[in-house]
Amino acid sequence: MSSRNDPPLFFHPAPGAVYGFPGARRVARLDSPHQRIEVWETAQLGRLFTLDARPMTSVGDEFVYHECMVHPAALAHPDPRKALVLGGGDGGAAKQLLAHPSIERIVVAELDEAVVRMAREHLQEVHHGALDDRRVQLVIGDAARFVATTTERFDLVVFDLTPPDSPAAELYTAGFYTRLKAVLAPRAILSMHLGSAQFHLERAAALLRGLRASFSMVHVMSAFVPLYGSLWLMALASDTLDAASLFKHDIDERLAARGIDALRYYDAALHPALFALPRGIRAALR
Repeated sequence: MSSRNDPPLFFHPAPGAVYGFPGARRVARLDSPHQRIEVWETAQLGRLFTLDARPMTSVGDEFVYHECMVHPAALAHPDPRKALVLGGGDGGAAKQLLAHPSIERIVVAELDEAVVRMAREHLQEVHHGALDDRRVQLVIGDAARFVATTTERFDLVVFDLTPPDSPAAELYTAGFYTRLKAVLAPRAILSMHLGSAQFHLERAAALLRGLRASFSMVHVMSAFVPLYGSLWLMALASDTLDAASLFKHDIDERLAARGIDALRYYDAALHPALFALPRGIRAALR
């Protein structure tokens, strides 16, 4: 699959740790003013893309990450209408949000226009045209600036960002959470990915401390995402909506009422398992 000119595709999630995709073929590369964007074709996960040599999403398993980041939060809200995606230029989160028929508007605040361009050209199987849906507005530029200046109020917020040690660092701070709360509707909930349970546990704990200082209800979820080579941690945060308390019949009823019947990973049976963390991880994140 690879050519002799393609570099090997290996990821280094922590010192001394490495995994990769032998035989990967690089489909495209673009150095934007913000980061290096690469799209690869792999035998294991199909097409995937990276930012600054970090894995972002792949056709083969994006549904695991995006369904978990969107549907537990969206189903906790009885009638979500407006959603804000911070980052999310690949369109995967927007695609999942559009499955909820009450959604009237989604703002995707993506720093790098080149990410959107690459996604449109190479990652159609991730976004399925969501980036061009009439309900989706792309705001290219600093998401913090958008939050500071918008007069809109959002029911759902999805932190679909690069990690804190990246250009998105400001969006993981207490100051940003305070500004974000000013643009949340009275009943609102946000989701955030925290990183690897194996390689980024201390960072995840620090992110949780920040969320717990800003929101009264914070719950941690986990799912194994093959592209990330790890059990991946995510959080839901709200002052009014408790996604972890939903019962199976609540989720079944809401999925049926919203006509959502084509998910590949998330459903009512899985929902409680997302919140069942291994004992050691649970202790580290207290």
